[in-house]
Amino acid sequence: MSEPAPENRRPLKTRGASWAQGLASALARAGLSPDAISAGSVGFAVLGCALFVMAGSASGMARGGLLIGAGVCIQLRLVCNLLDGMVAVEHGKGGPSGPIWNELPDRIADALFLVGAGYCASASGLALGVPLGWAAAVLAVLTAYIRELGRGLGFPADFSGPMAKPHRMAALTATCAVAAFEPLWGWRGQALVVGLAIIVLGTIWTAARRTRTLAARLAGNAA
Repeated sequence: MSEPAPENRRPLKTRGASWAQGLASALARAGLSPDAISAGSVGFAVLGCALFVMAGSASGMARGGLLIGAGVCIQLRLVCNLLDGMVAVEHGKGGPSGPIWNELPDRIADALFLVGAGYCASASGLALGVPLGWAAAVLAVLTAYIRELGRGLGFPADFSGPMAKPHRMAALTATCAVAAFEPLWGWRGQALVVGLAIIVLGTIWTAARRTRTLAARLAGNAA
């Protein structure tokens, strides 16, 4: 990842955390490139997707463990997303192909996690799982497209929610935690369906909000 323009850097409070700064410094000293860290986020997404798929056919404690593992992979993906930018910007390690690594791995990781969760729900016997997973993945790409469309038109990046990437991943992580214990009250997959439905609805709202903001900016420029 190369050094992104300030207006295209997602505001994150965790950048100021001592653990994040220390880990970014250690990675920079070790010579690990931001692009490699970005690629690592896809690796965690592939693992998380695989854990979701395996959880769909598992039962008991094994299923719960696989779902918790998928939630951990989601969070490790977000840590990679945090650290690649810090190594690129704060430590000046960005390269010329950075803009590609800044965006493409995120789109792949989003799809793997969301579609994987959908297949897990469907394997549990709930047909809505797969369409909800794919809908969430497509909508995630749409919100990123609207943000980049605005940047292409000369405006600052719009990272507004309520279901931007960090919010989607937080919602999916919480869904994993609930789904791991849902057999205690007789559910199997329903928590994933509910979680994905919330993500879909929230992402539709996010896309509409960003589109409205972009339209207002364009109207302001035309005035």
